[in-house]
Amino acid sequence: MKRHDNGSAQEWGGFADAGFDETGTARATVSDDGTLTSWNEGAHRLLGHSPAQVVGRPAAELLAHPGDTATAEARRARTQPRWHGTVTLRHRDGHEVPVRILAHRGPPQGDWLLVTAAPRAEDPPTGPDDETLVLWAYAQSPCPIAIYDAGLRLRKANIEMTRVLGLSEAEMRGLRLAEIGGKLQSEELETVLHQVLATGERRDVETYLRAGGEAKEHAWSIRYVALRGNDGQVEGVCLASHDITEQYLARQRLLLLSAASERIGSTLDIDRTAQELADVCVPRLADYASVDLLERLDQDEELPSGPLTGPVRLRRAARRSIYEGSPESVVEVGKVDSYPEVSPMVECLLAERPVIHAVTDPTIAAWGALKPDRARTLHRYGIHSIMSVPIRARGTTLGVAVFARHHTPEPFTHDDALLAEEITTRAAVCVDNARRFTRERDTALALQRSLLPRSLPQPAAVEVASRYLPAGPYAGAGGDWFDVIPLSGERVALVVGDVVGHGIEAAATMGRLRTAVRTLADVDLPPDELLTHLDDLVIHLAAETSAGETTGDVGATCLYAVYDPVSHRCSLAAAGHPAPALTRPDGSVQFLPVPVGPPLGVGGLPFETMETELPENAVLALYTNGLMGGWERDVDEGRLLLADALAHPVGTLDGTCDSVLRALLPSQGVLDDVALLLARVRTLDAAHVATWDVPADPAYVARSRRDVTARLTEWGLDEAVFTTELVVSELVTNAIRHAVPPIQLRLIHDHALICEVSDASNTAPHMRRARTFDEGGRGLLLVARLSQRWGSRQTTEGKTIWSEQTLPVGLPAEFPGLV
Repeated sequence: MKRHDNGSAQEWGGFADAGFDETGTARATVSDDGTLTSWNEGAHRLLGHSPAQVVGRPAAELLAHPGDTATAEARRARTQPRWHGTVTLRHRDGHEVPVRILAHRGPPQGDWLLVTAAPRAEDPPTGPDDETLVLWAYAQSPCPIAIYDAGLRLRKANIEMTRVLGLSEAEMRGLRLAEIGGKLQSEELETVLHQVLATGERRDVETYLRAGGEAKEHAWSIRYVALRGNDGQVEGVCLASHDITEQYLARQRLLLLSAASERIGSTLDIDRTAQELADVCVPRLADYASVDLLERLDQDEELPSGPLTGPVRLRRAARRSIYEGSPESVVEVGKVDSYPEVSPMVECLLAERPVIHAVTDPTIAAWGALKPDRARTLHRYGIHSIMSVPIRARGTTLGVAVFARHHTPEPFTHDDALLAEEITTRAAVCVDNARRFTRERDTALALQRSLLPRSLPQPAAVEVASRYLPAGPYAGAGGDWFDVIPLSGERVALVVGDVVGHGIEAAATMGRLRTAVRTLADVDLPPDELLTHLDDLVIHLAAETSAGETTGDVGATCLYAVYDPVSHRCSLAAAGHPAPALTRPDGSVQFLPVPVGPPLGVGGLPFETMETELPENAVLALYTNGLMGGWERDVDEGRLLLADALAHPVGTLDGTCDSVLRALLPSQGVLDDVALLLARVRTLDAAHVATWDVPADPAYVARSRRDVTARLTEWGLDEAVFTTELVVSELVTNAIRHAVPPIQLRLIHDHALICEVSDASNTAPHMRRARTFDEGGRGLLLVARLSQRWGSRQTTEGKTIWSEQTLPVGLPAEFPGLV
C-alpha cells in the first residue's frame, strides 16, 4: 500500500501486491491521532467513499453514532495490540451500515489497521458450499482422525487414519479401538476413550508406538473430544492424532543430555567416569557401549595434542550392554588391545569426528578380516550399526567411545552422532580433569612418601610399629608425619605431626618440618625448646608463603617425646596436638595429661614439658587427628574407641596397629590423613649400666680408668679396654679441670659401648686444633678419633658429654638386658 497524505501507514503495505482480490476486504489504516491514512477499493465499495474523499480526514466522521457503546469501547482499547467489535458506520448516501471490525495495532506508535469483509461483486458465490468444504477437510486432513459412537465402536476414519493403521474404514467400522490395535497400548488408549465418553471432558495423551500401517514407532499426541448432540448429551468421541516424533526425539535428546550432565563426572576417578558415560548411553542411545582410553593415559607423560596415527593401543575402561555381562564385548575391562587403521575406532580418531558404519560397510569387513573374533561377535548378536566417537578434551585425544545397535532396528543417524558427540565431549572434560587430578595427587603422594621414613629404626629402647593412611582420593596428599629418632645414651625421640591442608605444598612443608625436627633432635634439645624452634620455623615459612602470594596459611601441630630407658622416664611436649595414649602392662589405658601448647605458627606463647615414668612393656600410642575421625566424630567417643582397641592388643604391635585402624576408621575410606605410631618401651637393667660418682680431684682419673677396666672385663669386652680407658681419661680430666661438680661417669653396654660424663656446668665443650707447642686442646680431638660418634647435651642439672664406640668384631652386640 502506498503512502497517502501525512498519516500513511506504510508498515501495512504489500497487501495489494500479494495477488489477492482487493475488493473482498474493506481495509483502512488510521493514525494514532484518529486520521485516516489509507483506504482501499473494498472500503470504497462498502461505504461509497473514494480514497481521495476520506484519506487525511478524521475517521470519526464515518461513524453513524460516535457515542455508542462499541465506539467508546474501541477508544478505551487504544493501548491494546488488537480490538474487535461491531461498529455502525454511515454510508456515503446516508444509510447506516453495521460493520464487524477487526483492528490491529502496528509497531509502537504506529497506525491501526482496520479490516472487515466487503460484499462480493459477483451474484451468487462460486465454488463448493461450506458443508462440502468441511467434509473435504475431515477426509483429507493431514492428522489421523477417527470418530467413535457411544458404544465405542468406530464409525468414521479419515484417509490419514486408514494409512497409519493400514486398514480401510470399512475394515475397521464397528470395531473397538483395542480390537483395531490389538496391543496393550491400544487398550490403554481405549480406557481414555471411555473416560471422555463418561465425563464429556477433553483429554490429551502422548504415546510412543508403532501403528499397524507403519514400519517404525512414532510419537503421537492424541486429543479426545466428546461429540454432543443438540440436547447436550455425549453421543460419541472424536480422536485426532498429531505426529510429534521429531519433537519427542528432540525432547529425549535433551533429557539424555541432562542425565549426562548429572551422572557423568560424579567422581575424579578416570575409570568410574568412563563407566558413567557408558551407563548413560545404554539403552537410551545404544544397545551396547564401550569406552577405550589411550594406554598412555595411565602413564606419567604428556598426551599428543594432534591427531593420532594407527595402529593405536587402547585400554578398555568401561562397557555396558542391554544384556547382562556385556557378552558383545571381546575385550575385558582393564585389558589393552591394538586397533589397526581400518578399524572404526582408529578411523574416528584420525578424522577427529564421529563416524557411523553399517555392518555391511567395507571398513567393517576389512576390520573383521583382521579380527575374526570381532566379526563373529557382530554376526552372533546381529549388530547392524556402529558409531565411533573420539573422546577429546582441550585439544587432546584421550580415547574413543563405541556405540552399537542390535536390538534397536533403526540405524544411527546424523542426529544421534551429534548427540553422542555432545555427551562424549562432556565426559571427556571430566576424564581429563580426573587424569590431571590423578597425576597431581600421585605426584603429591610420591613426594609425601619420599619424605616419610621408608623404614623405622629399631632402637633397643623401644619396639615400634606404625601405619600411615592418606586421605580419600579427592583430598590430595596431606602433611601428617611421624618419626623415630635415636638419641645419645640409648634414648629415643618419638615424633608425630600434622601440617594444615592437603596437596603438594602441605607435603613439602611436612618434609621441611620433619628435617628440622631431626636436626634439632640431633642437638639434644629438650621437647619444649625443640617445639619453640620449630614454631619459629613455621612462622618463617608462613612469611615466605605470604610473600609468594600463595593462598592459605602455614600451620601445624606436633607432639615430641623423648624416652630414656635407663631412668625409665619420658619427657613430652605438645603443640596443639592430641594427647598420646599409654597402655600399661595390666591393660589399663590412660591419656597422658600433656600440657597442650598452641599450634606451630602462632608464636609468642611458651611450650611446657611433662615428665612421667613409664613401666616396662608399656605401649605409648602417638597419632594424628585423622585417627579420631576429624569433625565426623566426637573426641570423647574417639578416645573410648582407641582405648578399647589398645586395651585388647592383637598379637604383635603391627597387629595392634591394624586393630586400631579397623576400630576407628570407616571402611569406605578416611576423610583426613592418618598417622599412628606405637612404641613398646623397654628398660636397661643394672647389669648393663655402670655408674660412678667422680670427685673433682685429678687423682681420681686413674681410679675411673680402673673401674671402667673392671666393668669391661666383667662384660667380656677386653678388646675395648684400651680405647675406652683413653676416652674416659680425657672426658673425666676435662670435667675435673673445666666443669663444676658433681661429676658422674656412666657406661652403657648396648649395640655399642657408650661412655658418658656428666657435670653441673652449662658450658658446652668445643673441639679446637691445638698448635705444636700447646699443652692442651687435644682431648676432644682424641675422643673424636677414637669414637664412632660423640657429642654433648644439656640437662636440667648441667650437661653430659658422651662417646659411642662400635663393639669390636666378634664381641656380643645384642643386649639381653632389654626386655
